[in-house]
Amino acid sequence: MTTSTHHPKIGVVGAGLIGRAWAMVFARAGLQVKIFDADAKALSACMGHIETLVQDMRAADLVQENPSAIVQRITPVNTLAEVCADVDLIQENIRETVEAKIDIFSQMDALTRKDTVLASSTSWLPTSLFTKELAGRDRCLVAHPTNPPYLIPLVEVSPAPWTSDKATQSAMALYKLVKQEPVLVRKEIHGFLLNRVQGAVLNEMLNLYEQGFASSEDLDKVMKFGLGLRWSFMGPFETIDLNAPDGVVDYANRYGHTYAEVSKTQADNTWSPQVIAQIERERRQVLSHDQLESRSHWRDRRLMALRHHQKNQPI
Repeated sequence: MTTSTHHPKIGVVGAGLIGRAWAMVFARAGLQVKIFDADAKALSACMGHIETLVQDMRAADLVQENPSAIVQRITPVNTLAEVCADVDLIQENIRETVEAKIDIFSQMDALTRKDTVLASSTSWLPTSLFTKELAGRDRCLVAHPTNPPYLIPLVEVSPAPWTSDKATQSAMALYKLVKQEPVLVRKEIHGFLLNRVQGAVLNEMLNLYEQGFASSEDLDKVMKFGLGLRWSFMGPFETIDLNAPDGVVDYANRYGHTYAEVSKTQADNTWSPQVIAQIERERRQVLSHDQLESRSHWRDRRLMALRHHQKNQPI
């Protein structure tokens, strides 16, 4: 696959939340996209969802093109063979089981051109778990998006030990082409990068809550009015580089021993059902169950506003 000599063609397998979001990302960038789902109802419904997404993006000034022109680049197809024919990359988005991934990748390997990159959106499963026995395993990798990928551009590209450098670099270039922000996971690891960092934060938040240091609402404030503000435009390493007069080494000399001592008190967390139930009760006092959907739409509008700001204030 090359991105410099022609416009890549994309196949999307799975027309659920992530699949249709990916289809919009690729079409928004001017690429032709085919989308397939084994569930005929999901496939028939996906275009309406995509049209709504694109209209929302246009209203937020995140796309300048007429929404109908973007939607017209996406073609639903009725068979896996159709979505696999003559495409440069397949973005797979089916259920998260090793057995399902092995089955779909085996089929895609047989149905696509030998230079088509096969990418999975899996959130947790390393590429090697489901591609080991494939004849074309050298073109398979994980490209884990951050939900929703049309608003949050991070893509974790995680090849297996046998994935070719050509396939990896082609995928990285394509995601850059469609205005995502790919990062390369140099060695396979369960959960990749984002989920492991998120998991570490969640585990410590649960520990602080379970041990009675703060309410769930106040712990959320620690992130949204504290860490989250600066982490929305620079990462932890840049943060510490700027938080001491002489940079990273200076920061480590000043505070590293304190962090090391604190880390000794940071235990694993078992996600106790009793503790989760208690947080659920606190959350429902703040937000009733029937308000979850409307709050989710509010979240997406805030993300749109943040992305609009970031596009106008390059990081």
